[in-house]
Amino acid sequence: MGQRLLQRRLAQTAARLKELRLELLVVSDQMSHMVDDANDLSLRALVSETPSAEFEYRESKKHADVIVRHHGQLVAEIADLERRMNDLLDRMKEHSS
Repeated sequence: MGQRLLQRRLAQTAARLKELRLELLVVSDQMSHMVDDANDLSLRALVSETPSAEFEYRESKKHADVIVRHHGQLVAEIADLERRMNDLLDRMKEHSS
């Protein structure tokens, strides 16, 4: 692989990594709030023992579960891109030697 192609891929990977890290910050904040809300609604449903409170909790829990999965996917994708960047940097180092 040529030096220019390596540099281009490295730049693209770095840009994508930056995007994902910013998205992770937002998702982490949202996840924290959604999980807290679901926990509060769980307690409320337990205390009130009404169908509407139980429904609110289940809906909130579904949304929290979705964002927790999305957070995990972002973390995995970031780790993959970091490995890819390291590989590209190693190739550039080998290419320049």
